[in-house]
Amino acid sequence: MERKYEIKPGANLRGANLEEAKLSGADLRKADLREANLYRANLQGADLRGANLYGAKLIGAYLRDILYNDKTQYSKGSILDNYIKEKVSIKI
Repeated sequence: MERKYEIKPGANLRGANLEEAKLSGADLRKADLREANLYRANLQGADLRGANLYGAKLIGAYLRDILYNDKTQYSKGSILDNYIKEKVSIKI
């Protein structure tokens, strides 16, 4: 059975299988992406401000130019955490 998800701000995508999904430019503000499978997903330019990505699987995800803020939640040591740390160190 194929599951369908509505991609919009505040969407409940907890545990969703979004492997290799084309989400470039997607508006995922305040979306619940906890434990979602985003393996090799294209998130280029996606708006993740206020989104919850705790436990999301982001191996191979394309994160270039994503939007995030201090309300974006993610696991420490995750690929997203490392991406954000790298971006912050470049700005200094």
